[in-house]
Amino acid sequence: MLRLWKWYQNCLAVHPVKTQVISSGIIWGVGDIAAQAVTHSYSTPNTAHTHQIQDDDDEEFKINWKRVATTSLFGLSFVGPVGHYWYEGLDRYIRLRLMLKPDSFRFVASKVAIDGFLFGPLDLLAFFTYMGLSTGKSIPQIKEDVKRDFLPAFILEGGIWPIVQVANFRYVPVRYQLLYVNLFCLLDSCFLSWIEQQQDAQWKKWVKSFLPLK
Repeated sequence: MLRLWKWYQNCLAVHPVKTQVISSGIIWGVGDIAAQAVTHSYSTPNTAHTHQIQDDDDEEFKINWKRVATTSLFGLSFVGPVGHYWYEGLDRYIRLRLMLKPDSFRFVASKVAIDGFLFGPLDLLAFFTYMGLSTGKSIPQIKEDVKRDFLPAFILEGGIWPIVQVANFRYVPVRYQLLYVNLFCLLDSCFLSWIEQQQDAQWKKWVKSFLPLK
């Protein structure tokens, strides 16, 4: 494991963007496999002992490799390159334009706030739009999905990601911040799949009732 980490550090030093892109694609692909497992467990009803063996076989978890490739491509094409330049640019902006002392409370708080209110919504919007297009949905269908899923996901993630990012911006060097975020995205992928699986759940309607969307 130590040898693998040193190899990653070397790749990151020599080819920073390429390394971030490839690692993002791999991590998001693995995350989608985990998300599929979660979705399968959630959606599969309990089977009675009287069910036939064939029925049980049909309910066995099988990885949808096309979906894995699609999600991995999102990591490759969006999360990797955009995330790399975002975290590098955010750090330079806070240090050089706002003139805040690194690791100070205002430095970390500013990063968390800007990341949460700018990159967070953009990332969610890009994810839901991309996944909709990749499954062949029309633009009107994607709009409805975004209206249904975006706000609940943004609110729930808003209670988790700031805590994650405080540790990220306070203790993790800038060059490793995207990797840190991607590792947490393994869990986030499961969460977003769960959000999608919920469809028009009552709790979503309750959340959206506080901010009516037309």
